[in-house]
Amino acid sequence: MKESDNFFERVYGVARLIPYGRVTSYGEIAKYLGAARSARMVGWAMNSSGKHEDVPAHRVVNRKGLLTGKHHFDGTNLMQQLLESEGVVVENNQIQNFEEIFWNPTKELS
Repeated sequence: MKESDNFFERVYGVARLIPYGRVTSYGEIAKYLGAARSARMVGWAMNSSGKHEDVPAHRVVNRKGLLTGKHHFDGTNLMQQLLESEGVVVENNQIQNFEEIFWNPTKELS
């Protein structure tokens, strides 16, 4: 097993804890895992999460609340549709009430 595989599994473990109707960022997951400069690796993990149906990758967005990973979902708006089905308001690929629904794993899981 490569070191990145282990990191990806740790990322998936955190992502599975994101509550319904909430979102977090790649960077906050990285920070929680003690790898603050690894937001991009968290993104790669989310991009590879398709074989793990229980990983809610749609709940992980960039630090500004943009749906930057949406092109990795099947269909043109699947990421947005999944978020909206959980009550998240998205306009122009931007989560509208981002600060209110943001889930910080470092605070929530401590």
